[in-house]
Amino acid sequence: MSNVLAIALNPAIDVACDAHNVRPTFKTRTWNQRHFAGGGGTNVARVISELGGAPELLYLSGGETGSLFEHCLSRHSIRSHRFEIEGSTRIALMVHEENTGFEYRFVPDGPRVEGAEIEPVHAFVENHHADYVVASGSLPRGAPADTYCRMADSVHRRGGRLVLDTSGDALKITLDQSHVFLLKPSMRELERLVGEELDQAGAGDAAASLIKRGAAENVVVSMGQQGAIFVNSDGVVRVPSIRVREKSAVGAGDSFVGAMVWSLMEGRSVLDAFRFGVAAGSAAVMTPGTELCRRADVLRLFQENFGKQSL
Repeated sequence: MSNVLAIALNPAIDVACDAHNVRPTFKTRTWNQRHFAGGGGTNVARVISELGGAPELLYLSGGETGSLFEHCLSRHSIRSHRFEIEGSTRIALMVHEENTGFEYRFVPDGPRVEGAEIEPVHAFVENHHADYVVASGSLPRGAPADTYCRMADSVHRRGGRLVLDTSGDALKITLDQSHVFLLKPSMRELERLVGEELDQAGAGDAAASLIKRGAAENVVVSMGQQGAIFVNSDGVVRVPSIRVREKSAVGAGDSFVGAMVWSLMEGRSVLDAFRFGVAAGSAAVMTPGTELCRRADVLRLFQENFGKQSL
């Protein structure tokens, strides 16, 4: 099996709870509070571990909340590499409103990270042996916008594969100046990147243009209930969403990425890994809060929907 290093430069302690009603001014009484080690790269590592892989996780952490993050992370079989920062690890809150079924998500920017605090991370990535490096999640405030671009160059130089799932300037600069093996934007992130609204055909064309100019080797666009699109030099493949009983959409994208990478690590084709990612994203929707996908659900959904197509 190949190995993987997940990157979490702006991790979070994800707090999930339930409430009858969420109203302004009045106190909102909550219960069933749970704490999870979260943030893009952290969630990807959690999913790979859940599926049976042995991921490594590089993350930035600081303050008293950093200690709580590490406690939450210790519940998972993940080899971790902590880089200390002066600021405190952020806390994100998700409240499920029982009366409506709505989810309210409160996601802070997080600590400011100076460029000097990022430099040891670059040195670590450059000298790491992972076949797959997953750069997932937002950059922390203060981090240079070309942070993921530098990582992509380092990984590419030594023959590794970088998987990118981010947004904003970090996404644009990386695609303008470097090359990634796999890019996974949501439809909204792709629209922001190209500066216009897109339908499914337009999303396929936009992804194909990224392939053509050498920015990415493979592009997966997640579209929620509309399914997902996979694009590389061989063409475009569209897969509808898998209908499941929805509890929470939190973490579906990270589950998609983690399952794709795990599948690639297992030696499957990139197209089959894409289908496995679709199954994992749907499986994540079946779990409450930020619990992410469960292995049994992913395997069942994959077999039921793609088993005959599996290589």
